Amino acid sequence: MKARVHVMLKNGVLDPQGAAVKHALGAMGFEGVNGVRQGKVIELELADGTTEAQIGEMCEKLLANTVIESYTIETV
Repeated sequence: MKARVHVMLKNGVLDPQGAAVKHALGAMGFEGVNGVRQGKVIELELADGTTEAQIGEMCEKLLANTVIESYTIETV
């Protein structure tokens, strides 16, 4: 079984990497980019029977800093 965890900074948390990407895109001539938020995707290969609750626990304990990040779980 595979799962993808999408981790993003929560709204209101400054995103310096996103700002740098936005600036770089503008410098390269790409106009109309009004904002960029950068996150990460973690792909997990799990044993059959692993529950979404267990994946959520992995996120809470290690994969996401829940003070400043939110996450979503996608089973593939």
